[in-house]
Amino acid sequence: MRVVVTGATGNVGTALLRALRDEDAVTEIVGIARREPSVAPPPKTTWVRADVSRGDLEPLFEGADCVVHLAWLIQPSRDETVTYATNVKGSARVFESAARAGVPAVVYASSIGTYAPGPKDRGVDEAWPATGVPSSFYSRHKAAVERALESFEAAHPEVRVVRLRPGLIFQRAAATGIRRLFAGPFLPSPLVRRELVPVVPRHPRLRAQAVHADDVADAYRRAIMTPDARGAFNIAAEPPLDGDVVARLLGAKAVDVPARVLRAGAALSWRLRLQPSEPGWVDMGLAVPLMDCTRAREELGWTPARGADDAFLELLAGLRDGAGHPTPPLDPGTSGPMRVREVLTGVGRTSR
Repeated sequence: MRVVVTGATGNVGTALLRALRDEDAVTEIVGIARREPSVAPPPKTTWVRADVSRGDLEPLFEGADCVVHLAWLIQPSRDETVTYATNVKGSARVFESAARAGVPAVVYASSIGTYAPGPKDRGVDEAWPATGVPSSFYSRHKAAVERALESFEAAHPEVRVVRLRPGLIFQRAAATGIRRLFAGPFLPSPLVRRELVPVVPRHPRLRAQAVHADDVADAYRRAIMTPDARGAFNIAAEPPLDGDVVARLLGAKAVDVPARVLRAGAALSWRLRLQPSEPGWVDMGLAVPLMDCTRAREELGWTPARGADDAFLELLAGLRDGAGHPTPPLDPGTSGPMRVREVLTGVGRTSR
């Protein structure tokens, strides 16, 4: 079985390559990335450099049994024309190229961010409206791709299409990449310690679901290998992470903070270029519902091996240690000495 993975060098991609390495039915993996890694690829894998927004993808997909589309841009957060070109237009190019190449299955990396605002006291299934949160560019793009995928499925019923909708995805090896995307260069890694976090913000709607990258990779592996799997699957672990849970994990105190204060703090620090995350991320976090993962359990046989709390603590330790992985999105070395490259290229303006 030949599997082609776009965005193969990122958080989920690196975990998926590990999962497919151990899958006997998979004999060949093509790992596509905008920047080809300097390190040797994992077993069964060949690196290919290509940009989904403008590269010739059809020849890369020919002979594939499945294309897994993970490629996505979160930065630059200050220029949506760039992120839209990759996220929305690039995704459409991937789908159409796969159809022209005769690929029988496409698995797409959607997200909890595709959902419209919903409840935080119960989980919703995959029928919840996937119309996004308008003030978040990430959410808008995820919803737009879901609409494009619906049109693609109608036009190409011969292609088996699966979309996974995971929550926040954590692993130690992605710590540097996650820190770059959401905290920026000014977070002092040695200070990311439980004993140095005295308070945690709490809000009744600030509840987020998370999952370990290896568990997400296992869900992708099952989606690839299950011939009857089609449609959307929610992917998340327990417990939901809220102010009380995080405070307990850190030995800190949970302090109630109004939503307007959370958003104002994010907006001000983003405008001052102190961190790279535009305030729409706060809106999305407060708005999206909790997910019910029953379908993944019953139809894919998927259950997470690790809790969301364990995944969070693993990421926290990775942030403290400056952990990474030797591929460009995750490699600490690409930040330069004292993260100077991140500062010089503009906080939130570009990604390494």
